[in-house]
Parts: sequence; C-alpha cells; structure tokens
Amino acid sequence: MVCIVMEQMGGSRLIVQCEDGKERMCRIPGRIRRKLWIKNGDYVCVTPWSIEPDSKCDLEYRYTAVQAEQLKQKGVIKT
Repeated sequence: MVCIVMEQMGGSRLIVQCEDGKERMCRIPGRIRRKLWIKNGDYVCVTPWSIEPDSKCDLEYRYTAVQAEQLKQKGVIKT
C-alpha cells in the first residue's frame, strides 16, 4: 500500500496517510532504519499489521523522488 509520511514520532515510528484514507502509525524495521533516511512528505510502501490493520503498519520501501513522480504519471499515486 502506498502512503505519504505525515509526521515523525521518534523511536523509529512515523504517522503515515495511506491511500485508503486512514492514518496509521508506521514502524521502521531495523533492516531499513540503518540504510535509509525517511523525511516528511516521502512516499513509502507499507504493509498493515495482521492484528491491528486499521491503525498500525510496517514500512517496506521508500520511493525516491523520481520513482514517486513516475508513479504519479501512471496514476498509482493520486495527489
């Protein structure tokens, strides 16, 4: 699911606005946290949790600016 980062909470946590209209708390796993810098306004790919799918998710991938622009042109991301 494609989301946009709204706010950084600290402690490897983010608030993201998902394409289904819900805001979720997103956790950044250690394998990603050590490699990427996540900023407000970045487009990310997330996976909702199986226990609380409407409120929590895990970050899977951060799109670069070029990749986000291509997704907008293809209509995957609606702005």
